[in-house]
Amino acid sequence: MIVVMKAGSPETEVVRLTEEFETWGLTPEKIIGKHKVVIGLVGDTVALDPLQIQETSPWIEEVLRVEKPYKRVSREYRHGESSDVIVPTPNGSVKFGEHHPLVVVAGPCSVESEEMIVETAQRVKAAGATFLRGGAFKPRTSPYAFQGHGESALGLLAKAREATGLGIITELMDAADLDALAEVADVIQIGARNMQNFSLLKKVGAQDKPILLKRGMSATVEEWLMAAEYILAAGNPNVILCERGIRTFDSKYTRNTLDLATIPVLRALTHLPIMIDPSHGTGKSEYVPAMSMAAIAAGTDSLMIEVHPNPKKALSDGPQSLTPERFDQLMQEMSVIGKAVGRWIDESELAIA
Repeated sequence: MIVVMKAGSPETEVVRLTEEFETWGLTPEKIIGKHKVVIGLVGDTVALDPLQIQETSPWIEEVLRVEKPYKRVSREYRHGESSDVIVPTPNGSVKFGEHHPLVVVAGPCSVESEEMIVETAQRVKAAGATFLRGGAFKPRTSPYAFQGHGESALGLLAKAREATGLGIITELMDAADLDALAEVADVIQIGARNMQNFSLLKKVGAQDKPILLKRGMSATVEEWLMAAEYILAAGNPNVILCERGIRTFDSKYTRNTLDLATIPVLRALTHLPIMIDPSHGTGKSEYVPAMSMAAIAAGTDSLMIEVHPNPKKALSDGPQSLTPERFDQLMQEMSVIGKAVGRWIDESELAIA
């Protein structure tokens, strides 16, 4: 249930209502929109009469029920407005959201060596990426496949961050590694295989680093949003949703089926920012450029693209990784689409300004 305050409502009245709602056994959450303040009410609201709530203050414009099972994640909860996830990085804060420029995240599937990760970070930054992705802990289907270098790789990511100023996104697999990983990561990734690891979701929800939540391999949109609800319910509102392809009946030509239709679907259902991962979505580097540009045209807020200095020798996911040279070219290609839809900032133009 949400309580929409009239424009210009005094802060003292918002505070008074918040305190009153707490005495009703509810958890009120103040949401500041562009034009109005909304108070979200979480708890047992089934028996509450919206008219009774409205009578508690002349400053209440309307009271609405949130019909979706995912309450805090629902776009209704913010009265139709989108939310931003603001991530501090060494090069300044980066905003993920519907009304901000496209954020490009790039880097290798796994951190392999200091030379490799620093070189890749420098190349993707020069091309225009603002975040470096790289796995320290890797969930693999086979127990014999490369599992990542673990905690030592976190130190290498930190060196790449220091050398370039890029933000770091890396995956958390085990709650035991959370503290060490949070020391390095600017955004903590929860991978597809852990999307419904509810105890892990609660743990990352109890800390304040932003979370990148990837869609499970066979997850419905509602299951995905309910997983995000776990994180928000635990206290962390900073969640980015990442579509990385789902498993369908046809896996002969692509690794997964990249569900680009989920972009307008999510935009209608949730206020959270959206990211697309065309590398995992297709599994083949030759398809990544087309899906990247299609995702921009469809309205994504961010892209995650795998880049490796020598994909043929990559320890994991080489076939879906672009070379730095191909990534340079792709950034130029994407800028054409990005500018056309008003989601691209030309760094050279900023320098002139």
